[in-house]
Amino acid sequence: MVKFYESSFSYDYPFPAVSLAYFLRYPNPYAKHVLSTDVIDRHFDPDSQRLYTTRLHLKRSKLPPAVLKLLPKGIIGSNHDTGQSYILERSTVDVREGWMTTETKNLEWTGILSVIEKQSYRRPTQFPLGDLSGEKTYTKHGTTDVTTSTTFVSRFGQGGPRPGRKKAEVDTSIKDFAADVPDDDTAKKGVFASWSTSSLQRTIEAIGMRRTREALLKSKDGMNVVLGRLRSGGLVEVLEGMRRDREAMYGPDGPWKRV
Repeated sequence: MVKFYESSFSYDYPFPAVSLAYFLRYPNPYAKHVLSTDVIDRHFDPDSQRLYTTRLHLKRSKLPPAVLKLLPKGIIGSNHDTGQSYILERSTVDVREGWMTTETKNLEWTGILSVIEKQSYRRPTQFPLGDLSGEKTYTKHGTTDVTTSTTFVSRFGQGGPRPGRKKAEVDTSIKDFAADVPDDDTAKKGVFASWSTSSLQRTIEAIGMRRTREALLKSKDGMNVVLGRLRSGGLVEVLEGMRRDREAMYGPDGPWKRV
């Protein structure tokens, strides 16, 4: 099963500032769950004048409680409460043409729910305004348009890519739901037993979509904080703000104790 979610909005800041803020957005007051960010690869193509970056984010994250209630113990295992997950991010920036594309995806729990988020940041184009000759144009100077599209794919119950897998085998995991429900909860056991694989997939995807909508709002708020710091004090203020946010998260010693 697959679900899609798309949204569009604009930042009231020019593209150069927005593209810079994107790489400086962690930490911020709305992203206290982000523990670290590492650059895996970065290179500049002199021919296309584009910057390519691959980063790995470590976030404090767990499976949503609503999803945990749906999963049998055999699938959850003993490490579901570790509270950390990795997110892979790839981005391409073309400052000359004024656009940036990004893609992020989770590296944990992909068999249960895979979330791929793609964003497009663009400098607004010029267009005629009340003059067919095109001499008078209107441009939204100082703004950047953003389009976000997110794909949710749950493969739960499919049991991996083994070819020729029979439907009976696929539905075995569904029976595990009923097996994990206490015997005294007859009503709940009956509901789980009657669910199909596709029903569970749709439920998991719907939960993921709801969380993504909330995360996008916080992400936009966090970016606006960083952009505001850039406007008020430049890079110095951004770095000072990052220091304050880090102290608020971990204390004056940071995430590591002093030796």
